[in-house]
Amino acid sequence: MMQTSRSFRDGVSINLGFDPHDSSTHKSQSWMRSWRRLSSLQRTMIILFLCIGILCFIYFGPSFQSEEPSVNRIKPRNLPHDNPMDMLSPKALHDIQMEKERIRQQHQNRIEAENAGHKPPLEAVDNPDVEEPKHQLVQPNIEEQKPDKVVEDKDNDIGNLMENDFDYFAPDRKYTTQQLAVIEAFKECWSAYKKYAWGHDEFHPVSKGNSEWFGTGLTIVDSIDTIVIMGLEKEYEEAREYVSNDLSFDVDKDVNLFEITIRELGGLLSSYHLTGDDLFKKKAIELGDRLLPCFNSPSRVPFSDVNLRTGNAHPPRWGPDSSTSEVTTIQLEFKDLSRVTGDPKYKDAVEEVYNHVHEEPKKDGLVPIFINAQTGKLRNSATISFGARGDSYYEYLLKQWLQTGKTEMKYKNDFVQAVEGMQKHLVRKSEPSKLTYIGELLSGRSFSPKMDHLVCFMGGTLALGQANGLSDDFLDLGRELTHTCYQMYFRMPTKLSPEIVYFNQASGAEEDLIVKPLDAHNLLRPETVESIFYMYRITKDEGYREWGWKIFQAFKKHCRIEGFGYSSISNVKNAGNPGFRDKLESFFLSETLKYLFLLFSDEPDLIPLDKFVINTEGHPLPIYKSAFSR
Repeated sequence: MMQTSRSFRDGVSINLGFDPHDSSTHKSQSWMRSWRRLSSLQRTMIILFLCIGILCFIYFGPSFQSEEPSVNRIKPRNLPHDNPMDMLSPKALHDIQMEKERIRQQHQNRIEAENAGHKPPLEAVDNPDVEEPKHQLVQPNIEEQKPDKVVEDKDNDIGNLMENDFDYFAPDRKYTTQQLAVIEAFKECWSAYKKYAWGHDEFHPVSKGNSEWFGTGLTIVDSIDTIVIMGLEKEYEEAREYVSNDLSFDVDKDVNLFEITIRELGGLLSSYHLTGDDLFKKKAIELGDRLLPCFNSPSRVPFSDVNLRTGNAHPPRWGPDSSTSEVTTIQLEFKDLSRVTGDPKYKDAVEEVYNHVHEEPKKDGLVPIFINAQTGKLRNSATISFGARGDSYYEYLLKQWLQTGKTEMKYKNDFVQAVEGMQKHLVRKSEPSKLTYIGELLSGRSFSPKMDHLVCFMGGTLALGQANGLSDDFLDLGRELTHTCYQMYFRMPTKLSPEIVYFNQASGAEEDLIVKPLDAHNLLRPETVESIFYMYRITKDEGYREWGWKIFQAFKKHCRIEGFGYSSISNVKNAGNPGFRDKLESFFLSETLKYLFLLFSDEPDLIPLDKFVINTEGHPLPIYKSAFSR
């Protein structure tokens, strides 16, 4: 093709490259006439903008990589690390940088002081010294001798707990990038709670309000051991000061025995074991004593509620029955209280309850979800479920066996029988994907393909059983259930699970999960990340960590209210507008974030499962060598 050269007024000559005899060039000639009418400055600016646009497209072009991991099976994969800086907010990154400089200056001051012949006190260190977020262990460049850990051990009966010697506030703590992101989420919630709801039970992050349930600083007490495990010294001092100066159980208020036991009694005992601070032990004793009147029922099966000041105990306002799970999910805490005090009265009270339920007739080890405190009889016409009002009965069968150093076989035998009954009557597979799930028996007879998110604790519990010598089939079933629970997140538009799911049983169905409008809310519950944590600890399969990270990212995307923490949401099926329910549940701090933090930890001594049994609210309690004896 002929090359035609055109000269411009600025003396620059370029080849336009068109054939004047080709009719297809007429539009090009018209374009060139318009171009020549432009001034030299205009032409230069147009060329400049075009160049900038091309460079921006090349540099910021979209990525077409798949976002989600495989849903068919777990594969060992590294955690996502395309841009780790995105995991922390600019404020968090700035805080880390400022903390790094402070630590370095502190270290320099100590060196200068030591050279001068004296040693200044060590300041509190809240954050690790990191050059930049990476998916690897990070560690501050500072050396300091760890203080001796004080843990009372009168009977030398706490297994190997003393040998653990883990210093949670040591300046050489090691954190992964994912742990730093979880810490950031916790601190944002804590800061907002402190500003708007300090000392109150619950925080409402949308309205910036608060509410009472027990009137005993629930969010603080429930969160203390999470603070300790994360190594947050400033937040720990704030919480301890509240417990020391302001926490009172002398309140004229009815409380639920189960809820306050697992949350506050368990939280105080765990904090005592992790820190050795007698303050938490004294408060636990006071609370335990105020709860004992619940056991003064005709059958010795405890009443569900008690007034903390008057000691008046009674059934729930809605009827004569207590929830089966509630009266059988207080044993770990009361037995531990007997261990730390040497007083058997707490253990005797809850052991009598267990022995009574143990003797009651069951359906292949399965219990209905209601029991009458007056008569002590299980209501056989009630639903059998591993969800609400039934769930933690089965959990505490296994964990009581572990708590006693696997010496009291009745708990193990009841757990194994219950799992066999569960497999016989409740375990099914959905259509079309064959997801394994645990349904319910309505009135103890009619099967329903309904599964609460609460049931998702069972995958990790089965794996924990297998890790302690039970059948390998338990681990296989645990894997399948945990996979199903992850699908309850992955298949929703928000990537967050609804509260309740119905599984499709019809052959030829297109979708496994059915979510009714009133069941589509998400309360920031921990059960799935709890099972993911256990599955990772026991199998070391990195795929579980990836699942946990995806869930955390979904919480952050849809439940976070910037500057005010996290709220439960109303509709997991509406990613554009899930709707805030305006409530930060205390178990989000006590369990959900704690399990995520532990999941992403590379510290082998951080809450080892052969030394701790974790209660149903996420509070670690020690495993003893034997059963308690007088």
